[in-house]
Amino acid sequence: MPLMAQTPRIPTSRLRRTAFLLGAIIFLITGCDQSPESLDESTWETIQAKVLEPNCTGCHAAGTDFARQSDLVLTADVAYDQLVDVPPRNAAAKADGLVRISSEGLAGLDKSFLWEKINAREREHFLSDHPEYGSFMPLGAPPLANGEIELIRRWIVAGAPRDVQVTDPEPLLADKTRFEEAQEFIPLSAPSKGLAIRLGPFEVAPNFEREFFYYEPASGTQGLLVERVEISMRPGSHHFILYTHADDMPTALQPSAHDYRDIRTPGGALDFDVIRVMEHHIFFAGTQWPSMDYRFPPGVALRLPAGKGLDLNSHYVNRSNDPITGEVHVNLHTVDPGEAQRVAEVLFLNNLNISLPPQQTTTLTRTYRFTDRREVFMLFSHAHQHMQEFRVYVDGGTRSGELVYIAYDWEHPPIAEIDPPLVLEPGEGLRLEATYNNWTDRTLTFGLRSEDEMMILFGYYLSG
Repeated sequence: MPLMAQTPRIPTSRLRRTAFLLGAIIFLITGCDQSPESLDESTWETIQAKVLEPNCTGCHAAGTDFARQSDLVLTADVAYDQLVDVPPRNAAAKADGLVRISSEGLAGLDKSFLWEKINAREREHFLSDHPEYGSFMPLGAPPLANGEIELIRRWIVAGAPRDVQVTDPEPLLADKTRFEEAQEFIPLSAPSKGLAIRLGPFEVAPNFEREFFYYEPASGTQGLLVERVEISMRPGSHHFILYTHADDMPTALQPSAHDYRDIRTPGGALDFDVIRVMEHHIFFAGTQWPSMDYRFPPGVALRLPAGKGLDLNSHYVNRSNDPITGEVHVNLHTVDPGEAQRVAEVLFLNNLNISLPPQQTTTLTRTYRFTDRREVFMLFSHAHQHMQEFRVYVDGGTRSGELVYIAYDWEHPPIAEIDPPLVLEPGEGLRLEATYNNWTDRTLTFGLRSEDEMMILFGYYLSG
């Protein structure tokens, strides 16, 4: 071992003095209020110390009844190994293919049982669609703060790593606000600047899907720049969409203002005078959520051109034996032209070529390439009740094959806000992949009822 023999031996006392001096220097440089945990602390370590310890370990500690029932301990010594890619004790969640925390990244968010249990924004969906999943968490306490939930979401989307800091935790943990569960229907107050649209109340017949259009003419002679869209609806809505009309729509098809134009007669037959107008619709905004408050990125607005009215499209599904009441409130918050540096463009990808054989599971794929440069900053899907999974991948370029959107819930598909935006150069595009389970005895095709099917991707982007 000649190298060892040539290495001078430093006395232990000198090493201790050197370490002490280095520690003192670091202390003086960084300041006495700098906590060691803030130095290169991984996101998992932050979640453990700042979220799980104060909110969860009181119940999920070794020896407690809650830990025995769930077979889950969340103290720092075992929490990671008991969470990531581990099947849950809950039989229903396990049968649905969930794990406690999935390391699949974006695709794993909705496969993570913990996310189902803490995502306060989707609490209504959790309780109504998955009552067999047990209690919402934290048990008997207010939901986690919005910043805590967002920190966990970003960590899961990044693949739930143990030793990596995936985002700056400080601004997220500074958000102490909490989701407040909405009442059955909350009417919206008119915006301080912008347009308030009120639709209904209207009746939806028993065991019937009512879908109609309602034209709201242009407000004034000036166009609008919309920076925020608020929508609130009574229960039972399948979707609500605001459309404009294409410039080449024949004058004869121009609808009258403030008339309900049902696409079906009370007997269920289609009204083709109403259907013909749909060929000239241009998506403006919309949602399938009972309540939505979407804000465009800073400095970005969506333009409603001068002279353009809005064709409101409401679709309610009533599967009960009694009539229900529908109602929709919309607020379009606007800004002055000087406050918007860039104008959002609408992304609308619609696959009409749908044929789903009976008693089969079918996956449809459709690729869309673009001739211009696009910075995509928001996406959400639209399908009907047979959809099991809806994925969107980048097609072409250095990020080809990257998953950028996924939905498992056809009724309340997620709205993906992409920051920084997904940049697609000319020749690149998006590949849509949707999987459907047709449990019926008939072939399903594209159609307007929730019992038919669709494969649509909505979104917004910046051009140039």
